[in-house]
Amino acid sequence: MTSRSHRLALGATALATVFLLSAAPMPAVNNLSGPVPPAENQKLAHDIMRDIVAIHSVHDVGTKQVADTMVKYLKAGGFTDADIHEIGDPKYPHQMNVVVRLKGKGKAKPILYICHMDVVEAKASDWSKPPFTLTEEGDYFYGRGTSDMKDQDAAAAASLIRLKKEGTVPDRDIIIAFTADEEVGLEQDGPAWLLKAHRDLVDASLVINPDGDSGEIVNGKRMDFDIETSQKTYVTFTFEVRNKGGHSSEPRPDNAITQLAEGLVKLSHYKFPFTLNPTTRLYFQKMSQFETGQRRKDMLAVARAKPDLAAAARLAEDVPLNAILHSTCTATMLSGGHQENALAQLATATVQCRIMPNETPDQTRATLAKIVGPGIAVKPVAFVVSAPESPPAPALFASVEKVAHSMWPGVPVIPTMAAGASDSIFTRNAGIPSYGISGAWIDIHDIRAHGRDERREKGAFYQSVEFDYRLMKELSAVK
Repeated sequence: MTSRSHRLALGATALATVFLLSAAPMPAVNNLSGPVPPAENQKLAHDIMRDIVAIHSVHDVGTKQVADTMVKYLKAGGFTDADIHEIGDPKYPHQMNVVVRLKGKGKAKPILYICHMDVVEAKASDWSKPPFTLTEEGDYFYGRGTSDMKDQDAAAAASLIRLKKEGTVPDRDIIIAFTADEEVGLEQDGPAWLLKAHRDLVDASLVINPDGDSGEIVNGKRMDFDIETSQKTYVTFTFEVRNKGGHSSEPRPDNAITQLAEGLVKLSHYKFPFTLNPTTRLYFQKMSQFETGQRRKDMLAVARAKPDLAAAARLAEDVPLNAILHSTCTATMLSGGHQENALAQLATATVQCRIMPNETPDQTRATLAKIVGPGIAVKPVAFVVSAPESPPAPALFASVEKVAHSMWPGVPVIPTMAAGASDSIFTRNAGIPSYGISGAWIDIHDIRAHGRDERREKGAFYQSVEFDYRLMKELSAVK
């Protein structure tokens, strides 16, 4: 993810937090049963993951070797040069993308899967196992990328190859873009560059982004299956105070550090207005079925067309729920002064904001400037990409529920808004409805993406491969 501030980096999601029944951590859940692919396809998915986990595809190294490996497997699976494009921005030759297409009957515009191939760094000295080797131990696969998201790269590739080998001709094309540099998200970010330079290769009516785990396990039980339909926009500002400084023996009221600190205190007390959208309304409506008493009443009250603000305030006392009820801004870094016996001539703070999809960075900057008052300059750090909500479309939800219930009967399918960001922001910004959907399940007490000894439970991995295969068939059929 773009400087992996997204979902898995956040830890347990808001929904998962609701299900925490005790403060004591539970042991990791193993081998919750579910359908898996045929043995041949399992081996293919395993081998792809093994080979790409072994590649050190961090930002400074790039994704070219992973791209070459994916092309090798795709060609062995029956795809031709005409079906596959291995391309990248010429300015960044080590950052490559692979776009592969299973051609259909042309009855509708294609569906597009976006799957990033890069990972965050992992130091061998921090791990108990080699991070860039797929290690199989007990019920788990260990290695960097086994849950973010080389496992899902392998699952998507193996599923598409299975369809190809079966001779499937879907009603519409299925495209997978295996992409570069999502974790850093500079101008060479794969989907952003492809949409700008090669829109024809990835143009679609619908995007599926398997970056993350849709299934959540709590206290040994499958609790919910999430569809991410919306994301907050990631915006960073600097607060800056400048003055002439002076000698510390002659302090003055216009101390730059003090003035900045006062502004940050004002920010800490400010609460952005509560804002609901179709995703969060439906989320609270569905979540209420798991609650009782006042909490259930509050969830139903905020799900109304005109949300109850007192109910929202009570729910916002829960930190993860607060994050999806309104925009948030918080100070994350602080700097000031140049010598201990001198008054600071410059004091700065970095303020990280996550704003609701219907709000703009300019609106947020204006609000921050009003909060802190004159004397503190509020400046955006970089260009920001914002994107609208992808509507929780009934037809899509029905298709996902059909596939999910064919594998895990009765699990509730719930829309979510991510407080972080992913590559879906680029496809949404380009006008393509995009949904975060993965067949992987995660124990919310054992989230290790970006962390030490990252791992994926074996059964969960193979079930995610089967899920991708079934979902591709379902979504590529024109009804």
